[in-house]
Amino acid sequence: MADAEQVEKKYMLYICTGCEIGKSLDIDKLKEVADEEFSVETKTHEFLCNSDGVELIKKDIEEGVNTVIIAACSPRVNFDTFNFPDVIVERVNLREHVVWSHKPNDSDTQMLAEDYIRMGIVKAQKTELPEPYKEEISKNVLVIGGGVTGLTAALEAANAGYEVYLVEKEAELGGWVKKFTWLTPDKPPFRDLRKPDIDEKIKAVMENKKIKVFTSSYVEKISGQPGLFDVVISKNGTKEEVRIGSIVVAAGWEPYDATKLEHLGYGKYPDVITNVQMEEMAANGKIVVPSTGEEAKSVVFIQCAGQRDPDHLPYCSGICCMVSLKQALYVRNQNPDAKAFIIYKDIRTPGEYEDFYKRVQEDPGVFLTKGELKEISKTNGKMIVEVTDTLLGEDIEIEADLVVLATGMVPRFYEYQKRYFKARELMGLGEPQPNETLIVASDKLWEALEEYQGILNLQYRQGPDLPPLKYGFSDSNFICFPYESGRTAIYAAGPIRQPMGVVESEYDATGAALKAVQALELISIGAATFPRVGDLSYPEFFLQRCTQCKRCTEECPFGALDEDEKGTPLPNPNRCRRCGVCMGACPERIVSFKNYSVDMIGSIVKTIYVPEDEDEGLRFLAFVCENDAYPAFDMAALNRLEWHPNVRIIPLRCLGSFNVVWIADALSRGIDGAILIGCKYGEDYQCHFLRGSELANRRMENVKETLERLALEPERVKVVQLPISDYDKIPEIIQKFIEEVEEIGPNPYKGF
Repeated sequence: MADAEQVEKKYMLYICTGCEIGKSLDIDKLKEVADEEFSVETKTHEFLCNSDGVELIKKDIEEGVNTVIIAACSPRVNFDTFNFPDVIVERVNLREHVVWSHKPNDSDTQMLAEDYIRMGIVKAQKTELPEPYKEEISKNVLVIGGGVTGLTAALEAANAGYEVYLVEKEAELGGWVKKFTWLTPDKPPFRDLRKPDIDEKIKAVMENKKIKVFTSSYVEKISGQPGLFDVVISKNGTKEEVRIGSIVVAAGWEPYDATKLEHLGYGKYPDVITNVQMEEMAANGKIVVPSTGEEAKSVVFIQCAGQRDPDHLPYCSGICCMVSLKQALYVRNQNPDAKAFIIYKDIRTPGEYEDFYKRVQEDPGVFLTKGELKEISKTNGKMIVEVTDTLLGEDIEIEADLVVLATGMVPRFYEYQKRYFKARELMGLGEPQPNETLIVASDKLWEALEEYQGILNLQYRQGPDLPPLKYGFSDSNFICFPYESGRTAIYAAGPIRQPMGVVESEYDATGAALKAVQALELISIGAATFPRVGDLSYPEFFLQRCTQCKRCTEECPFGALDEDEKGTPLPNPNRCRRCGVCMGACPERIVSFKNYSVDMIGSIVKTIYVPEDEDEGLRFLAFVCENDAYPAFDMAALNRLEWHPNVRIIPLRCLGSFNVVWIADALSRGIDGAILIGCKYGEDYQCHFLRGSELANRRMENVKETLERLALEPERVKVVQLPISDYDKIPEIIQKFIEEVEEIGPNPYKGF
């Protein structure tokens, strides 16, 4: 069938001669490669991307051309210009990766260009037009959490025209903000406290006909996939099942457990309270000394209580300084003779909130000093706070009626992260490094989750909730794309994603709601969401050869694969991000896409010209991630940096899609070495697909086995992490690798 489809293709290669391509390469020789080796006709144009060039291609398409190979600029530019519906389009990067990064009119540069022509034609031969996976989907949005974040997300989605189901576990909407008397300023001149407008927001939600509200309720179960989520909502013993398209998780935060702060006097002295308790006290009308009931006339605020502390919360919650400044004004507004003392490590009031900080500094009854807490004790009914290393240059001792600890924000997924740690212990792995993805084998995870009450309760193989990243927050794994999670069409917003205040939560909710809406529209046409937005392909499994090894189901970063009792993968195409990690994981090579497959990349490798005479130079492959590494090469070329001409770049959707068989294909053909270049992982993780470069590095053990089987040196294959900002290091990285292989010598399989 595949051969028949290839016969039906009508090819045309278009070579652009602009942007220095025509004057740097022998275009006639490129034509000869296409004609003599592949019987593909070639046309040239001085500027393919202008209207005349595009019309040339369109005219040929009208006359029957259905497979277009464009040898011009990088596929990362002019994407819309060369987007021809229902036509296979393959881009060959002659500009950035050849003429802008190598010597013009040089034999090595010419051979490089000829190889890229070969590689582009073979890729076009192996490519089929994707057929999108489409079902009739629901475009309803589920919002979990009825605080300020959830209310905002629900209103934004409803105002965009979508039906919304809002689920809140408490008996009333409003969350923490409902309990606050005052909020920090959000408008110029940023000096005065403001009353919460949460009641107006609740009223707007309750009156919106597109929003159905469930209070005293929780999500008992979510099964299915984006666009086709079956959600069971439980309320007072009754259950309602609804079909949902996408989800916003706005389940919020909870205060850090202050009982762990006995060293700060909490639980030891009744007159040591938390900032949340202070807020509750103010809401009740009067700030008093808990032990006596008398008005508090001297209040000490201790910042970073159990925060920025490796034994408690290692992070800053971002808003505690603003809260303490606000609460200091509570004390002063209640009694003009009262005093407030704020002891801080650093005051953090970003942006225009600095104006509010200055306004509090101006108050003569508020004293602020940087210092380290030495001891909290009680003498003669008064709290004694001893502070060292202050800005005053000496230790101080403050006598106070009340001590307020600025405890931090903990995401609702905090317990889930602790269960992840427990699962790692069960596997003998220990705690992960900061920002390391926490994905673990599902059987151990489910064992660790016994009696855990989840927020989403997903019926996913890889766990019931969003995989937490750093400190239990479900923040995006990639800084440029907030709201994204490890579960397609499920977006986190507000303090469950990262610490933030009311205004930031409202902005965050708006962004997450728009992402949920975008996901629905993409899924409705069978297209992928971030990061391969609009990709219509999806993985196909030739299950007759499946050995039930479970590698694909365990390694999928997004939980797109469930499995039956035998371990056979059960795909959920709408969960898939099209990264190809399953393709790289499969030892039987049964996973493929219409436009990306093990066979395709293997065929590209095999079409590269490998000279038998080492005097013509060794040959190297660079398998590069299309998300960071490939654009980094483009950026290097834009800056006219040169790298070694004997390297052939093969872009991969993700380094996690790398299949070890390509190394065997390459080295058994005589290619001398291969370098795999992907995103950073570990402390500063930057992989668009959560764990692709980590998995590629792990598969190096399999690569070593392949090399041993071929009796080749392990130094011939190397994995490198390359953030996009390090584009200027590319020539050095390439040169160093080539020199290492040259020391070993040519591949002994050369010529066979």
